[in-house]
Amino acid sequence: MTMLSAFITDCSGLQLTRDEWRFLQDARPAGFILFQRNCGSPDQVKALVSSYKDAVGSDDLLVLVDQEGGRVQRLRPPHWRQLPPAAAFGALYRQDPARGLSAASAASELVASELASLGINMNCAPVLDLPVEGAHAIISDRAYGRDVASVAALGRAVAEGLMRGGVLPVIKHIPGHGRATRDTHEALAVVDAGLDVLEALDFEVFRQLADMPAAMTAHVVYAAIDSIRPVSTSPTAIERIVRQSIGFDGLLMCDDIGMKALDGSLVDRVEAVVEAGCDLVLHCNGSLADRIEVADAAPLLEGDAERRFQAAFARITGPQTFDATAAIAALQEALAAHA
Repeated sequence: MTMLSAFITDCSGLQLTRDEWRFLQDARPAGFILFQRNCGSPDQVKALVSSYKDAVGSDDLLVLVDQEGGRVQRLRPPHWRQLPPAAAFGALYRQDPARGLSAASAASELVASELASLGINMNCAPVLDLPVEGAHAIISDRAYGRDVASVAALGRAVAEGLMRGGVLPVIKHIPGHGRATRDTHEALAVVDAGLDVLEALDFEVFRQLADMPAAMTAHVVYAAIDSIRPVSTSPTAIERIVRQSIGFDGLLMCDDIGMKALDGSLVDRVEAVVEAGCDLVLHCNGSLADRIEVADAAPLLEGDAERRFQAAFARITGPQTFDATAAIAALQEALAAHA
């Protein structure tokens, strides 16, 4: 069988156009990411996911969505539940750690069961970033808290709940986006904190979840590590911090290469993130011409990247039986805490 290509792509609407089908058939991307524009109803989403797999000619593919809750939720009412932001579980945790962890775990199992029923097998969550005073609001309530212990505990509860529900988690934004003073969708962010502070706080959260199957990089410059390149395009940051210091050997994807934090052409960006050590290139919200450009520049999925892809994929299991009534109650409790 023809090998997959080491990138994740999107599509324009509720179903594949004829040109998008041909593109997927030719390019064979290893992953497909859904946005709100792609999610009209459960039956429609299932049909779209099936079309992607049919076009590529494989079932062993990643189907991703950002279903964090709060501001970042692609599947929305009326067909899907309204989800609280991560901060709501943090609020419960501060009142009663056991209750907060139980609610986060149960709610994530419920989310995973709904995603798995649609054919979605990867959720770009949990966010493990630690916001600090003065940081840009792009993270804010997407974070579980501001200390290592609570964020690591809640992040693990969510990640493991997703996996019990048959969906792979993606820890993000490794090695930490919480200190960024700019929204990397719009501009490059530079963090000047010392390495000792970063190691003890921002990086430590990810270190405690280094056993997770997948992670997404931050388009953030850490001056103490590489004063020029953001983590996503920095071989020094990925090898020295992500792989060695944090100890993460799972599947590593970059954040969207279309974001304005990166410079250069799409080809330049693909080459930079691959050379830096990312296993998969994530490209979202481009035209079909953009997708073709990315596909032409992306390498085949092979070597360590393929090993990590297969290792992550092997951790996908069927949804386990869980108490849906209790999970719904936990979700309602978190929504109430946020309100």
